Amino acid sequence: MKETTSYLRKKILVLGLAKSGVIAASLLHKLGAFVTVNDMKPLSENPEAQGLLEQGIKVVCGSHPIELLDEGFELIVKNPGIPYRNPLVKGAIERGIPVITEVELAYQVSEAPFVAITGTNGKTTTTTLIFEILKEDGKLPLIAGNIGTVASGVAENATSDETIVIELSSFQLMGIEMFKPEIAVVTNIYDAHLDYHDSKQEYIEAKAAVMKNQIGSDYFIYNANQEETMNMAKNSMAELVPFSTTTKHENGAYIEDNAVYFREERVVNVSDIRLPGKHNLENVLAAVAAVKLKNVKNEAIQHVLSTFQGVTHRTQYVATIEGRMFYNDSKATNILAASMALSSFDIPVILLAGGLDRGNEFDELKPYLKHVKAVITFGEAAAKIERVAREVGISIVKRVDNVEKAVPAAYEISEAGDCILLSPACASWDQYKSFEVRGDMFMEAVHKLK
Repeated sequence: MKETTSYLRKKILVLGLAKSGVIAASLLHKLGAFVTVNDMKPLSENPEAQGLLEQGIKVVCGSHPIELLDEGFELIVKNPGIPYRNPLVKGAIERGIPVITEVELAYQVSEAPFVAITGTNGKTTTTTLIFEILKEDGKLPLIAGNIGTVASGVAENATSDETIVIELSSFQLMGIEMFKPEIAVVTNIYDAHLDYHDSKQEYIEAKAAVMKNQIGSDYFIYNANQEETMNMAKNSMAELVPFSTTTKHENGAYIEDNAVYFREERVVNVSDIRLPGKHNLENVLAAVAAVKLKNVKNEAIQHVLSTFQGVTHRTQYVATIEGRMFYNDSKATNILAASMALSSFDIPVILLAGGLDRGNEFDELKPYLKHVKAVITFGEAAAKIERVAREVGISIVKRVDNVEKAVPAAYEISEAGDCILLSPACASWDQYKSFEVRGDMFMEAVHKLK
């Protein structure tokens, strides 16, 4: 960990706990800060806050009292999920108190350089690919951020020989000041999180923050198939590294002669890549660009791409049973994500879809149902998805109680050569605690068929 006196004897408020808040508070305490933690959950129901209290950290639980701002804090470290319209956050900004996320703290204590990945879709797959390829080549990567491992906890123990591969959300990036990755990646930009951000422009600006502190010796990898990401690149001070599935870019990653190229070097045959779908090909190009900039050997890239079956719950290959291929895309909690999954296959698909009804219709799915021979629905939104399926001429539409029952129902009507795809296009909360639980139930039901 870097020696830093930036937080010594500073009064700092850590707003919101969860994993990131607990680790940030503990780290700041070690760095000599006077830390106060504020969390909505009552202390009696809050073992994390109780643990911090035992370390000698001041804890305020049960509400976010605006009076806290009268205590003279010099900095707030905010949980990314807490919106900027929160009265405490708004009040702090009005008083000129800096508000950061723990990603900024991670950067300031890390001896290791960062490879940072953001975007609307494909972040986790791209992050995981970069990590796995670097590991295969012996480059000592660490993985952190929005993917599930708290950045400041990883950074605290990282060495200069290692590289932190970090997935970053727009929520995290809105709270950075000095954070500067040596390689920044933006996979794509679509409308998302507009309930958190005031506008799409604010969302784009948050994503663009990943490269705002980069200099000429750094690299900015961006999707050259998209206007939004190309516009970002115009404002970058880093060396630009585009990737594209449709156009050759001599300074980037691209497809030519059914192979992935980087800077005119043939890296891997497209036919050898295990991940299905055009969207995953974009993720592969972004990952290849990042690892080639880290001087990884092609053999390591080829090995990982020929064996990597996908991140859990993201168009994840599960099994082939009697010629039927099962894919778990439980992370597809919206229409856009489900559309991308459906676009990945040109064989007959039996789609398993449904879940929380957020009030929207599903007509945007229609262009992506061409290869769908049957739809099995479940959950609150079942009737809406059934309407769309029937309107495009799908003759087999069946409703079941849940994902567990959808699997055998799909198998019963399937044939060898079919793909049975869980891609719900809905959140899981009407029936399951999370999309992970829903995906686990799907995979368990698949394995019961064997």
